[in-house]
Amino acid sequence: MLKQKEQKQIEKDTIQRKELRYGYLIPSDWNYEKMNQTKSKSESAGHRAWLEIDRKALEHNVCLFQRLLPDTCQLMPAVKAQAYGLGAVLIAKELNRLGIQAFCVASAEEGMELRKNGIAGEILILGYTAPEQFALLHTYQLTQTVVDFSYAKQLNQSEKPLHVHIAVDTGMHRIGERSEHFEELCAMFQMKQLVVDGIFSHLCVSDGQNASDQAYTRAQAECFQQIVQHLEEKGYACGKKHLLASYGIFSYPEYAWDYARVGVALYGTLSNDADTKTIGKELLPVFSMKARVASVRNLKTGETAGYGRQFVAEKQSRIAVITIGYADGLPRCLSNGVGQVLVQGKKVPIVGRICMDQALVDISELEEDAVKTGDVVTLIGTDGNETLTAADMAEAAGTITNEILSQLGSRLERFISVEKTPTSVRTPLKKW
Repeated sequence: MLKQKEQKQIEKDTIQRKELRYGYLIPSDWNYEKMNQTKSKSESAGHRAWLEIDRKALEHNVCLFQRLLPDTCQLMPAVKAQAYGLGAVLIAKELNRLGIQAFCVASAEEGMELRKNGIAGEILILGYTAPEQFALLHTYQLTQTVVDFSYAKQLNQSEKPLHVHIAVDTGMHRIGERSEHFEELCAMFQMKQLVVDGIFSHLCVSDGQNASDQAYTRAQAECFQQIVQHLEEKGYACGKKHLLASYGIFSYPEYAWDYARVGVALYGTLSNDADTKTIGKELLPVFSMKARVASVRNLKTGETAGYGRQFVAEKQSRIAVITIGYADGLPRCLSNGVGQVLVQGKKVPIVGRICMDQALVDISELEEDAVKTGDVVTLIGTDGNETLTAADMAEAAGTITNEILSQLGSRLERFISVEKTPTSVRTPLKKW
């Protein structure tokens, strides 16, 4: 007879897991209808600050990348860092609905969150997982990246077989076993506890436009191709092969393999404004960022406002207090006129120092009584004929769009439109 403790654990495991399509184990309380519940924009009423996710735009971008890639290549969206700030579970559910069956994340915790919320398909952890968490990889059916040969030996000590993708360092020198260490790469395939489902590398200058960067990228791609060829000639099944991320899909589609790890571009932007307007001109922005007016204040000439008295009214002025701050992901460096927001369809400057929960904007140029408490303020998105993009905010902040999105705060409510959209993606969602 099993010990009582062991029996209870078996019963617990049985309750917690069940097998669905794709052969992945996810929680037994998974419910398709519940999984696909979304909130409409109208539900943003009453909230202080929020993100509006455009379902149509997301589907458009999925279709765009599927057109750019060969039919043999599937999208493996990067939903790490909360899907670049938009909400990993929310976005992954939408992508599951569109038939996407593979995702990549940065950590075991990110992968577990997806599984616990019913996300199906392969989930690849791109980063390091400590040995103390190896059991979780098996429990939640997560695929682990082999970051180098030394780490492969650690993974091979797992009590249960682990599904892995082997990373190959072709020149970025971040993770992966060096490409010239062919014997070590072969040895990984021979390890009993490693189930090799894939192999990949990462292009470090696929966004570069000069001849040197392009030559380096092609050298990386050719190196990866040679490694795969040599491994397969030795009789090793490499599984799913992948090399391209967002910029690579646009610039080097000829190097598409089985997966393409689309990241920030899926959400409607590239890393900077220039690239978004040129390379990514067909992308649609997937989200808007909004807040409310908490109060309107009249200032006399010479009066100051905010921490440090940084804003000085040079004339009789009107300022609006808005319900968002740096704790919500509004960069503090946009203080003192560096950043802008949209109020009543007009661009107005952020003045004074941005606070943790609030910021000040100068509305003196708007008509008297045009702005009142409760009005919506747009920080990213369109209001009337004016638009502010995430790339605009990044440029003003002196950083890349990726950082702006990944630092969007957890206090922001996230809502998705529920308008019915055509299912025009390559792999439509099948019935469960």
